[in-house]
Amino acid sequence: MEVVTVVALVALTLGGSAFAIRAVKGPTLADRVVAIDGVLVTIVAATLVSAVRTGSGWFVDVGLVVGFVGFVGTTAAARFIEGRGD
Repeated sequence: MEVVTVVALVALTLGGSAFAIRAVKGPTLADRVVAIDGVLVTIVAATLVSAVRTGSGWFVDVGLVVGFVGFVGTTAAARFIEGRGD
């Protein structure tokens, strides 16, 4: 189980790094918002992998809160972009 969680965390780190690069280099505001949402999803997944790794249910609560905040933030950004007409 230890090897699987380490491999999962490495894969999530690579994916999160790719999202972060896209957030910096994104040509449009919408690309940046989607990339930041991807980073948040990666953080939630890493938190849940850590919950499995440690056996602590506390990490699941943190993952749910971060996921909810990410959803609300992405929704607000989409409404802002829609209002701008981009």
